[in-house]
Amino acid sequence: MNLTQLRFSRRSIAIAAALFGTVSLAIGAHAALSIRALDAARAVPAEQAPLVAGKAARLALVIGNGHYPDASEPLSQPINDARALTVALRHDGFDVDVVEDATKDDMTRAVARLKSKITRDSVVMLFFGGYGVQAGRESYMIPVDATIWKEKDVRREGVSIESVLDVMKEQGARAKLVVVDASRRNPYERRFRAFSHGLAPINAPDNALILSSATPGKVAYDSNGANSVLVSELLNHLDAKAAGAEAVFNQTRVAISRASEGEQVPSVSSSLLEDVRFGGSEKAGS
Repeated sequence: MNLTQLRFSRRSIAIAAALFGTVSLAIGAHAALSIRALDAARAVPAEQAPLVAGKAARLALVIGNGHYPDASEPLSQPINDARALTVALRHDGFDVDVVEDATKDDMTRAVARLKSKITRDSVVMLFFGGYGVQAGRESYMIPVDATIWKEKDVRREGVSIESVLDVMKEQGARAKLVVVDASRRNPYERRFRAFSHGLAPINAPDNALILSSATPGKVAYDSNGANSVLVSELLNHLDAKAAGAEAVFNQTRVAISRASEGEQVPSVSSSLLEDVRFGGSEKAGS
């Protein structure tokens, strides 16, 4: 090979190397752009997800217990109340799990189902109608299959309202609403040594609102209507468009107190940090 051929070969190699480098850069740039485009495509749904989800999830567990073997006669109102309230809550966008004449296992499973649905933006509501009994400074919802002979049986056979509130809190529910229509005369009281009328004060965790049919330690007697006085008045005030939950509960309390001339005064306990609304949008507030 002469000098001219050697120079030509070196020049060809250099040109080929330059072309290879240019092609490699182009391929690399295209790949980088493709990766960026893919990342951007993946990012768009994540950013848009809250908008697609819309309003916060609204969940409700509604329990109506009427047929207790130890009671002198069945309670007709709790099941009617559970059905009427279920219709109203579903109309307001709640995902309602309704249980009638619930045994202890039924109630335990229902609470577990509720727990599995709660997310950190959820508004969660519990309604219980039936017999409630206080024991050890806690209020217990009594299942229809409870066997109760003494106070300690209440803690074993019943389901603590505070325990359900704890589940809501542990799961990070944004707001917790409780309506308890269970301040009836204790059907087991003749077996107890201690006086146990009505319910104990229900401790409200942060951002919770609790409505009970009577003040702690007091008994509310059933009316002659198909629905209890508490649920009847609650449904009346839920009809207000976009009504705030705290206003609804307080208006219910005042209406019952006035109608009974102070004989029945429901209890409202609130630690709400925002304005939770029925039938409309929810607006943050103090």
